[in-house]
Amino acid sequence: MVKYNPRDWFLLIFKFHKADTFRTLFPLIISIGLYSGLVAWLEMEVWKLSDTSHIKNLSLIHSVLGMVISMLLVFRTNTAYERWWEGRKIWGSLVNSSRNLAIKINSVVPQQAEYFMAMIPNYAFALKNHLRTEHHPAELEETNDFKPQSYSAADHVPNQIASFILKRIEQLRIDGKILPEHLLFFQSELNNFTDAVGACERIRKTPIPFSYSVFLKKFIFLYVMTLPFGFVFSLGYWVIPVVSIIFYVLASLELIAEEIEDPFGNDANDLPTEEIALGIRLSVRQIFGIQK
Repeated sequence: MVKYNPRDWFLLIFKFHKADTFRTLFPLIISIGLYSGLVAWLEMEVWKLSDTSHIKNLSLIHSVLGMVISMLLVFRTNTAYERWWEGRKIWGSLVNSSRNLAIKINSVVPQQAEYFMAMIPNYAFALKNHLRTEHHPAELEETNDFKPQSYSAADHVPNQIASFILKRIEQLRIDGKILPEHLLFFQSELNNFTDAVGACERIRKTPIPFSYSVFLKKFIFLYVMTLPFGFVFSLGYWVIPVVSIIFYVLASLELIAEEIEDPFGNDANDLPTEEIALGIRLSVRQIFGIQK
């Protein structure tokens, strides 16, 4: 995730970060500019169309379609941001559940600190990797019953870790180290772990409907490609920068929506899930009295 100062207007305007849509769209912007120049040259120098040409009326159609495409892009952006923000709330809930479970374990069975100090953060790292279809055993801490090297990206490692945590708590009950009512004491946090996985998987595996996404891209393309025909009469060769800017704005909104609708990947604007997982590990270690 890109870290920045939202109050630094000058830097944000003139600095082109690798995550900026301008870099991605630059070849297309140049192509649209050349296309607009070609249309302007044909209408003014070759065809020599006058202001009485019916093609001039295309600008009226563009004014109507502009309102339609604006509403579609607003809906598209809001829907994508809602998915991004929901993902952030899920990971925020995971942070709270991890801390609460560590606090409860430390208060009831502090002698089990070493095991849970490893397994609780392991869950966050495993979830991060699971959502990216990756597996990094070096990020997970090994215990006497959990061996990260024995799993792969195809395995549902978060579920495995949750099972190991629950089995250890149940074994503590069988051994008489915790009371039966303590199971209910820990149950809400364990449920929240599984709920977090399910909610993240729902976001990741349910993209925006294909037909809607394709229609919006085609709409933007047709809208921009027909802009020069009507605006040449009022703008002349100034239609080149004007159409290029319009394309940049419309296409950028679509690109941003595409990037943030799946907020768990490695894109610059995705959620900082790795930092959140590291924060969970640090918090859990502090709760158990070990700081690193």
